[in-house]
Amino acid sequence: MPAPATPEELAQRIVQRLLHPQLTADAIVAGLTQARASSFACALVRPCDIDLAVRTLQGSGVRPGAVCGFPHGTQNTATRLYEARDLLRRGAREIDLVLGAPRMLSREFQHVQTELLQIAEDCHKTGALFTVTLETGYLTPELQIIALRCAESAEADFVATGTGFASTSPSPDDLPRMRKYLPEETGVTASEIGTLDDALAAFEAGATRIGTSTPQAVLDPFKQRFAASAPSQGS
Repeated sequence: MPAPATPEELAQRIVQRLLHPQLTADAIVAGLTQARASSFACALVRPCDIDLAVRTLQGSGVRPGAVCGFPHGTQNTATRLYEARDLLRRGAREIDLVLGAPRMLSREFQHVQTELLQIAEDCHKTGALFTVTLETGYLTPELQIIALRCAESAEADFVATGTGFASTSPSPDDLPRMRKYLPEETGVTASEIGTLDDALAAFEAGATRIGTSTPQAVLDPFKQRFAASAPSQGS
């Protein structure tokens, strides 16, 4: 997918991440209000904030989303299933599940696949989108490819690079690899995007959308560039 051509297109490819543990309720509302005003694709919140997100975003085109199994994917399957189903019941329109890196590193692939299938089914029955976050910094290229195949089999809507809360970060090779091994209809989300240049590089590398906790640091410079490149009225 080509890079966005207008500020409106860019906004529709932004997932605003409101996930830091120190964010107060007022800060969450301010972020949700910003997401609504800018028409972002999704506002992704902590599970404790999903009721607030659903209320604040009601009537807008911004999907209220929540993370599940955050931040490291170490919960057992029963806990993760309950969390996802509770979030959906409360009105989440996107679920972002952190893949269980310990299971992948232990090569328990059938366990991973079964878990993804169950949560994907729950999401799609309610019309919600399902994202699998890989935490690519923990996985070898081989394990990334296997995880991508698991996500594809579960018919995930998006696969994301990471949570932003890991001890390692995605490598420059991860996005092209994800795009190569996922079907065209599966989106790729580049996480931890902090600047417009980072965003444009991510789109160039194959990202469908970006996840950022500082969306205006991406959108505002793009608006300035777009305005500067637009022909003047008198020309």
